[in-house]
Order: sequence, then C-alpha cells, then structure tokens
Amino acid sequence: MPTTTFHFRAVASDGKVRTGALTGDSERGVAGELRKQGLTPIYVGTAPKSGGIEIKLPSFSRIGRRDVLFFTNELSTLLNAGVPLDRALSITAELCERPAFRTVVLDVLRVLKSGRTLADSLATHPRQFTELYINMVRAGEASGALAVIFERLAEFEKTRDDLRNYIISSMIYPGLLALVGLGSITLLLNFVVPRFATIFEGTSVQIPLPTRLMMEASDITRHYWWMAGSAMAAVAIAWRVYTRTAPGRLWWDGLRLRIPLLGDALLKAETARFARAMATLVANTVPLVQSIGIAAATLNNRSIAAAMTGVAQGVKRGEGIAAPVRKAAVFPPLAGHLLMVGEETGRLDQMFTQMADIYENDTRAAIKRFTAVFEPIIILVMGILVGGLILSMLLAITSINQVGL
Repeated sequence: MPTTTFHFRAVASDGKVRTGALTGDSERGVAGELRKQGLTPIYVGTAPKSGGIEIKLPSFSRIGRRDVLFFTNELSTLLNAGVPLDRALSITAELCERPAFRTVVLDVLRVLKSGRTLADSLATHPRQFTELYINMVRAGEASGALAVIFERLAEFEKTRDDLRNYIISSMIYPGLLALVGLGSITLLLNFVVPRFATIFEGTSVQIPLPTRLMMEASDITRHYWWMAGSAMAAVAIAWRVYTRTAPGRLWWDGLRLRIPLLGDALLKAETARFARAMATLVANTVPLVQSIGIAAATLNNRSIAAAMTGVAQGVKRGEGIAAPVRKAAVFPPLAGHLLMVGEETGRLDQMFTQMADIYENDTRAAIKRFTAVFEPIIILVMGILVGGLILSMLLAITSINQVGL
C-alpha cells in the first residue's frame, strides 16, 4: 500500500500543541504512531489546515463561554435521552441563539458526517473548544460513555463560569467607586477650580500655598491633558507588549501572586481551576501525565503553569503526584496533603474534586477579604483628594475675608 504524507496537530504531555507531518498508510495508522510517541492527536489529515473549510466568523460575532456551556448542557440532555449524536447536534444548532455559534455547531456536524470522530470535529474549532474539552470528549468516545462525559463537562464549565462571574461581580463596586472618585476630581479641576480662580484675578491677595498648588494642578490638567494621555497610552502599550512576551508574562504572573490579599485570592482561584480540570480528566481515565499537561494549559498564571512541567516529570519518574506538587511549592500546602490522602486511598479523582470545592470556597472568601479592605481604601483616598481641593478653596475664601476686614 503506498504511503502518504499526513499533517497532524497533537497535544504533548506538557499540554502544548505540536504540529508536523508524518508518512503512513492511513490517518488511523498515523494517529496510532503519534500515541506511541506520547502525543494525543487532535487532527490528522492530508491538508495542513484541519477541518477542511475554515470558517470566517463576522468580527462583531463574539462567541463566549456561555455559548459553550449551553452547547454542553444541551448535548448532555439529548444524549442522556438516547438521541443519536448527529441528531443531537442538529437540534442543538437549531436552539443556538447566536448565528455565529450556530455556524460552528453546523460545521462540527458536517465534519462528523464526513467520517471524523466528535473530538476531531470539535478540534476544528480550537478557539471555541479547549484542549481539555476535546480530550475529555475523546476519552468519552473511547469508553463509550459520551453522555456521562458531557454531564461532567457541563458541570465543569458551569462551576468555572460561576466562579469567574463571582470574581467579576465582586470587583464591580470597587471599580465604580474609583471611577466616580476620578470623575469628581476631574470635574473639580476642569470646571470648578478655573471659575474659582477668576476671583483672584487683578487682586493683590496672597493666595495660600494649598490653593496655589490646586490652581497649578488645574492648569496642567486643562492645558497639558493630551501629554498625560499620550504618556499613559505609551506606558499601557509598552506594558501590554512586554507582558505578552514569555519572560514578561512570567514575571508579571509571579508578581501578582505576591500582592497582599489579591495574590492569595489569585493563587486559590488557580488551585481550584487546576483541581477541577484534573478531577474531570482523571475521573475519565485520561493518563495522569497527560492530564497534568492539559490542566496546566487551562491556568491563567504562567508561573504556576510552568511549575507543572516539573510535576509531570516527577509523575513520569514514579514519584506519584502528591510529592512533586509539594516539591513545586506553587499551590497551598493543604493541596499536597489532600493529594497524598487521595493516593493512599486510591481515590485521587474524588480528592481532586474535594480540593476544587475547598479552594473555590476559599477563593470567594479571599475575594470578600480583598474587597472589604479595598473599598474603604478607595473611599479614603478619594475623600482625601476631594476634601483637599475643597479645603484649598475654603482657605482662599478665608484669606479674602481677612483682607476685607
């Protein structure tokens, strides 16, 4: 049988996506060869681009996590009801509210009907479906428990979405306080202070030092705002460019973990994210080393994700997972003890679930502590600034009255 060159995209044990080409008799044979090399194939085909036709979504049509959660919930319900997979996808596409996501689901159905597995069909849309999601579906197809997998995926997506929404909602009020305070100061400096300054024009009254400073700040704000805006924009762009590089992102992620109160909340949120992903993967018989790589790819903090490479290597050496996690020292100490108990009892998946529950609750408590301190600090700082402006005006008025007397 003649050999053909097949292009592939696969997930390595460190969670990174590898691409390349291999020669083989068939796509199935190349996929088997990739698995022998410790890679998990997510696409094998004769064309470099997976999925055939590349879908171009409108720029205004953004697909969010809620769309993926809806898709997962609907498929879970339909598959548990005994609806065939292709019919379930067709029904889910009809129920999608966003046309952009309906297009994605229909394309997944098209690839599925062409003879690919559901995991390979979902892999044609990596922006919508993560590596964890695809590998979970692949494990479900291999074990014949696809309906159960979608139940667990729905629970995973919902838990992650709930925690993310809680963090965002908790930061809205402090953000509004800061915005209102800055707006008040801007209004005073640009409109109130200039009119107040006209009182002193043409007079020989000696203006108090706080009032002079306030008037100079007002002049700078009104006449040189564009310079301040340009400088802030330049700093923001430089910061964004630097933190998008690998060393910059690693430095910034490490620094954020050392911020008082906020760093504790971020660490617990990442611990909960990693534990929830591991619980979902391990419970569905995904190999432990591969699970660590996939779960590490879901982390937002690169400094913690980089430490997972050493954890995976420790597992490969036969050290288990508890000892490498404790050695990495990136998670709270309790996490290592919980995993040690999980290894001793043979219930590692349940211990990962318990660990996720514990740190999701701890994350909420840490966010409450942070906002409880952050809100009065904002109020105090804004109060001092606004009060200082008003006091400067009162000092000037008092000096005018004294001259009059």
